[in-house]
Amino acid sequence: MKIIEYGEKNHEVIMLLHGGGLSWWNYRAEAELLGDRYHVVLPILDGHADSDADFVSIEENAGRIMAFTDRLYGGSVLLIGGLSLGAQVLAEMLSQRGDICRYAIIESASVLPSRITNALIGPAFASGYSLIRKKWFARMQFRYLRIRDDLFGDYYTDTPKIPKSSMIAFLKANTGYTLDPGIQKSRAQVRIVVGEKEQKKMIRSAELLHEALPGSRLEKKTGLYHGEYSINHPEVYVNDLLEMIEQ
Repeated sequence: MKIIEYGEKNHEVIMLLHGGGLSWWNYRAEAELLGDRYHVVLPILDGHADSDADFVSIEENAGRIMAFTDRLYGGSVLLIGGLSLGAQVLAEMLSQRGDICRYAIIESASVLPSRITNALIGPAFASGYSLIRKKWFARMQFRYLRIRDDLFGDYYTDTPKIPKSSMIAFLKANTGYTLDPGIQKSRAQVRIVVGEKEQKKMIRSAELLHEALPGSRLEKKTGLYHGEYSINHPEVYVNDLLEMIEQ
């Protein structure tokens, strides 16, 4: 598994899992802000630019990250955060291993499958995949995702590196994911975050996660769309994270 690291290795570990179609730079600003006191680990999810494995499933990716955590960090870290696909991987990790981390931030994780969208992904990408290499199309998608402007270079560099098979696989997994009941056994202190302006499906997913995780905290971020919390407001994200673990 390929990772990007910030901070001294003898510090407590914070792991952040990027969104689908993005990469470790999703959390670069947070890592720079946290690296003076924590060891920040940014794994590149399977099937994404420069990863060392094709994307198979959310469950498979969760298993690989847990095996990596076992090997390098003794099976548990201080905190794991995740956005969208990364948040689904995190939810799966919490379901399979209740003590994988002491704190968790689940941001914009869908746990309500969309059968129609899921069925259309394969045909849509079979005909339109080549467009991701076009700068005008990348710019259009980038604006649709509401990512802050200084990350466009990273986005445009990495997106064309994603194999079509992996892109289809992780998009289908993202739109087909259902919550494992085992998550109720998680012992982590969990914050569940969703943007107030996200789709109703995403808000309902956050509510379902909150119901499934006794003692969790649900936060609906005023005025924010999907992913804007961690991507566009890293200082706020870090302040909230530190308040959570250093209270």
